[in-house]
Parts: sequence; structure tokens; C-alpha cells
Amino acid sequence: MMNVPQVTSAHRKTSRNGAVAFTIIIFVLGFVLSLCAWQCLTGAIDLFALLAATAVGLLVASSVHIVMQWEKAVVMRFGRFDRVAGPGLVFTIPLVEFYSLRVDQRVMTTYFGAEETLTNDLVPVNVDAIVFWMVFSAEKAATEVENYSVAVSWMAQAMLRKAIGRASLSEVATRRDQLDAELKEELEEKLSAWGIDVIDVEVRDIVVPKELQSSMAAEAVASREREARMILAEAEHDISEMLRDASEVYDGDVEAMRLRTMHLAYESVKQSGGTLVIPSAFSEGFVDGGETSVTPKTSKASRSTTR
Repeated sequence: MMNVPQVTSAHRKTSRNGAVAFTIIIFVLGFVLSLCAWQCLTGAIDLFALLAATAVGLLVASSVHIVMQWEKAVVMRFGRFDRVAGPGLVFTIPLVEFYSLRVDQRVMTTYFGAEETLTNDLVPVNVDAIVFWMVFSAEKAATEVENYSVAVSWMAQAMLRKAIGRASLSEVATRRDQLDAELKEELEEKLSAWGIDVIDVEVRDIVVPKELQSSMAAEAVASREREARMILAEAEHDISEMLRDASEVYDGDVEAMRLRTMHLAYESVKQSGGTLVIPSAFSEGFVDGGETSVTPKTSKASRSTTR
């Protein structure tokens, strides 16, 4: 379910080859100097001299370390935590001190997911997410949890399943920001005891079973139609209210009604670009008393005369 981006040449990790080469050089120097000292003292190099030089080289290499800029070395003395060292050149006492862990303190990313997890309304969903985190305490990361990177992944997955189980399908699908914030808060509370700070949590994908997608689509269409009909009903209600108010204005005012009638007639002719033919009985409504004949324009197709 989870689609992890492929690592290409443009996404290479930083290298520790320089630190490894430095350790090898230190070993070789210790080995060569030990052989030279043995030869100067005894005048010969035998198997015991080679073994002794090898042991000296290993001791020297194990006491001088290179810690990269983004790392912290957790140094233990006789099995107890002693200090956090680095970055740079770190020295330890052979056979007494050793550093048990190099902690990367850069921002890390962990992909995790919840497969076939039931929502609050018993709908199985598959969810992919990613968490951005970093170690702020190398001591806690080394002494409080066995493998802090794996622990982050398992804890994030467990928290995601719990969050999905508390929400309905519609809430999971439409309120991703709230789900992200909820996961971030819960992970911060759990992981801070391990010296880990959660920077951000992002839900990448939510997959609903195919057999439920058609029914959900039909439900969404029905909901949109319901909303559209409600909007039309509200518009009709507003229009009826406006017409009722207009009828109250024109009620009992004959002159206002005549002016409104003339305006409607003018608008109809203006919009259509045609010719208005007014019957004599209708034209009498535009004058106040007397007998006046109105002769409107006639079209090319037919000629009409009104009195």
C-alpha cells in the first residue's frame, strides 16, 4: 500500500567515507610504528611482533574517532553513560571507554501506514502518512529505547490506527489537517521521553475499498442535489417576498401601475428589437381620459392600426 519514493542519484545520502578512511589510516600508523619500535628494540620482526603491532593498531584506532557535523557520539565508560561527544575529533580511553552509538541529529523522515483499519463507522480504510522528526537528546535516544528509528515507525503506526478508529470515514477523508495535528500532538507526547522531537506529520493518501466508492459517490451526488434544491427554494422564497412587497407598493396607486406597465412594455421592445403593437383598449390605459388614438410602428411583415 505504501509508496516509498525511489532513491536516485539526485537523492544520495551524505557519506562517512572520510571518517572510515581516517580510522584505517590511524590503524596503519599504529601498526607500522609498533613494528618499527619492535625492530629497533629486538632487531628482528617475527610473528609475535606482527600480532603485537596489530593489537596496538586496533587500540589506537579504537581510541581516536571522527564524529561528523550532524552527529553526536554517546560515550560509555565501563558500561555506564559518561558523556555526549562531538562533532569533530573524539578521543576515548582504550578498553575503558567506547562510544556505543552515533546519533544522527538531522531531520529524519519515516513512512508509515495503517492497512485495513476500521473507522468509527466500521469502514475499512488504508492510510499512508509520513512523519518528520529529529533527535534532540542523544543520551535518551541511546539509553531509553533499543532502536529509536524503528520505535518511531511502530509508534506512529499505532497512533494512526487509534486516531482513525476514533473518527468516521467522512471525518478522516475531509479533515486531514485535524488528523495531522492530532497525530503530531500524540507522537510528541510519546516520543519526547526518548529524546525525539516530532516536527510534522502529513497524511499522504486515504484509500477506500472499491466496493464502497460507488455508494459514496452516489451519496455525494445526492447531497449536492439536495443543497442545490434548497438554494433554489430559498431563492423562490426571496423572490415571492419581493413580489409581495412590490404589490403592496402598487396597490391603490393607479399612476404608478401605469408607469410600471409602460416601463415593462419599453423593456420588452428594447430587448427584442422588434415592434410593439398596442390594441386600442390597451392603449387607453396610458392616457388620462379623453379619446386618443395611438398609431404604433408597423413591421415590414404586417401592418396594424390601433385607435
